[in-house]
Amino acid sequence: MSFNINRRRFLQTASAALAMSTLGTDAMDIIHAKTKRVGLIGSGWYGKSDVFRLIQVAPVEVVSVCDVDKNMVEGAAELISRRQKSGKRPRTYSDYRKMLAEKDLDIVLIGSPDHWHALQMIDAVKAGAHVYVQKPISVDVMEGEAMLAAARKYNRVVQVGTQRKSTPHLIEAKKNIVDAGLLGEVAHVDLCCYYHMRANGDPPVEPVPDFLDYEMWTGPAPLRPYDGLPHKRWWRTFREYGNGIIGDMCVHMLDTARWMLGLGWPNRISSAGGIFVQKEGKSNISDTQTATFDYDDLTAVWQHRSWGDPPDKDYPWALTLYGDKGTLKASVRTYDFIPRGKGERIHKDCLDESDKYPEDVTEKDIELFAAPATRGHMLDFLAAIEKGGRPVADIEEGHISTASCILANLAMDLGRSLVYDPKTRTVPGDEAATKLLRRAYRKPWVHPEVELG
Repeated sequence: MSFNINRRRFLQTASAALAMSTLGTDAMDIIHAKTKRVGLIGSGWYGKSDVFRLIQVAPVEVVSVCDVDKNMVEGAAELISRRQKSGKRPRTYSDYRKMLAEKDLDIVLIGSPDHWHALQMIDAVKAGAHVYVQKPISVDVMEGEAMLAAARKYNRVVQVGTQRKSTPHLIEAKKNIVDAGLLGEVAHVDLCCYYHMRANGDPPVEPVPDFLDYEMWTGPAPLRPYDGLPHKRWWRTFREYGNGIIGDMCVHMLDTARWMLGLGWPNRISSAGGIFVQKEGKSNISDTQTATFDYDDLTAVWQHRSWGDPPDKDYPWALTLYGDKGTLKASVRTYDFIPRGKGERIHKDCLDESDKYPEDVTEKDIELFAAPATRGHMLDFLAAIEKGGRPVADIEEGHISTASCILANLAMDLGRSLVYDPKTRTVPGDEAATKLLRRAYRKPWVHPEVELG
């Protein structure tokens, strides 16, 4: 078989054991039965990270890579040629539509900025590919509705990069603490991020370098004056391209809470915040924000601050489930269960597989704590493709979590709580809010419509 790693060694890893228990003992043989042809759109930090994790767990051939930055795409193609079994260098493109026009891809990974996710995912499934798309899936609610409809119409598997659902220690927490009833009745959830991650510089406008197609990078978003390479962090500081820290970080924790507790759409969403402290730079995303997601007998409250200190230094980006029998604190790195009264505290750290995947240790910018989760997420994605099922982070779940965060921003902007009806795709009784569910696209790009099968 065409592996990147030895099968016996692979089956010894914890992520493989997790996949075996989740997918069934014959799933691994199914997954490895055929080499999948893969294309990558967006070859920056996380695009490369996703494709490297996929290469580690399945016999794939990365045949094409697309990026509007010539230097970035060439560098990615070279790294991929070194990492994949065949040693072949993938074709490179600057326009993803030309890459998809080849119609030779089984899988497309999308690691582009948020404002591109909808068009690229929809075009990829139309071209016959299954898709792994990074979170958040969209920048407006109607994009997400169109993405969900396209996945169903073209019968393609779409996995969203909310890989907390494939994080080994969080899977354990859900099974052994939440599902086992150790928390009792859960009626409140705290979600938070206190990372100082809001880029807020004031760089001067400058000429666009010849290696970057800035028009294509901007695509359907408003065209901002060029003030330096937008790639890592800089674009996230503008709501022209995304939905701020709540869209970037709350989507993970809200999605995790919904998964652990079996929650769907919130009944009502409210939010308040703004730029209260970091006013000196160009950033237009909030530096302080609180959002409340109301369910029947539960509230989930999000808070972020990109300044000051976190209330709990061990859980700066986390969720906390409060039950009448105990409390569960959980993050990407660890979890702690604290029972009320008598009982045993339980602590667990994230899985470290760097000894089994030594290439992880030397990979630039890798999040070692997240690597096992992404490997498990890729295995789940592949199993859904082979068996014709829905992956653990199906596009519908990604849409609910993403849209809830977008609606929180709209509630903050409008100064009132919102109720979204996914059946009518409206905010009933609120025409102004309903209009904001769809953002204007820059011409000649056209906003996707909901195509029913």
